[in-house]
Amino acid sequence: MRNSVGIVKVLGVVSLLLILFSCGSSKTGKGEVKSLQFDNPLAEQRADPFVTKAEDGNYYFIATVPEYDRIEIRKSKTINGIKEAEPVIIWRKHDKGVMGNHIWAPELHRIDGKWYVYFAAGSAEEKWKIRMYALSNPSADPTKGEWKEEGQVVSKRDDFSLDATTFELNDQRYMIWTDRASDTIMNTGLYIAEMTSPTTLADHQVVISQPTHNWEIQGHRVNEAPAVLVRHNKVFVTFSASATDANYSIGLMWADADADLLDPNSWHKLPEPVFYSNPALKRFGPGHNSFTKAEDGETDIMIYHARNYKEIDGEPLYDPNRHTRARVLKWKDGMPFFGQELSDKEMSMKNLK
Repeated sequence: MRNSVGIVKVLGVVSLLLILFSCGSSKTGKGEVKSLQFDNPLAEQRADPFVTKAEDGNYYFIATVPEYDRIEIRKSKTINGIKEAEPVIIWRKHDKGVMGNHIWAPELHRIDGKWYVYFAAGSAEEKWKIRMYALSNPSADPTKGEWKEEGQVVSKRDDFSLDATTFELNDQRYMIWTDRASDTIMNTGLYIAEMTSPTTLADHQVVISQPTHNWEIQGHRVNEAPAVLVRHNKVFVTFSASATDANYSIGLMWADADADLLDPNSWHKLPEPVFYSNPALKRFGPGHNSFTKAEDGETDIMIYHARNYKEIDGEPLYDPNRHTRARVLKWKDGMPFFGQELSDKEMSMKNLK
């Protein structure tokens, strides 16, 4: 009898271990996740991915669809669950006029008790007349309720504005976005401004980055797709550069959290990219990332898109195979470590400090 009970106990322990490993993570006694495994790609043919973890613990995923014609949200209890989550269409492009073409790069943010989606769109008649727009929804669950068109988020440059992201620091909300940043060179750069409401910008708007390094000007002169992470008393901003083919790469800049973020001199930019194509890993053109937290509420996760091949027929923007992926973001000496030479799996497993 005692042997039988012992066998049952052993089987119970084995079953528990199997359950833990099937969840894709293991924890130390302090609750720290030592390894995370993601079922990549999390979403095929979804570019410019953005994942936010809500207060209720649910993950909401939003991204560019290859048809450029609608905005969808997926809801999941886990990051891996995004893969099987059913997309809910919350909005479709207009047949005429503004918001009628090139529906790009939606982001989902909870602000003052409402959900807001910021996205870029051209007009039905002029698809390259790209501007920033917003939707709002008071529902606690952004896959439910009614979405209201808030109209354009107007910037002073108002030339080719897109890729808006927002964050709050010291009780002040900011927006960082992309627009033409030079009067002499055809390029795009990063702007920052304080926000006077969730859909309006203060008048003082400054350029904090333009493409000047060789890796930022391959195919096109581009700085776009900012993503913000506030850690270690610094405001880190990743951004993407160059054309959206295998040249697409992620760069990094930062400012001290107590600095004047509207002073361009407060910002520091690394001269080399931090994440870029790696043929050995079949990772091409990684970019337009966002950040979220793992289920433990502590581990930083980078969400990004990439292709698994280099050669593209025609315009890269119309190649649909930019797939959403996830990987752990590590930290070394107070700076984010992206693991350029490591696969998503290796980055998740490796216990770097």
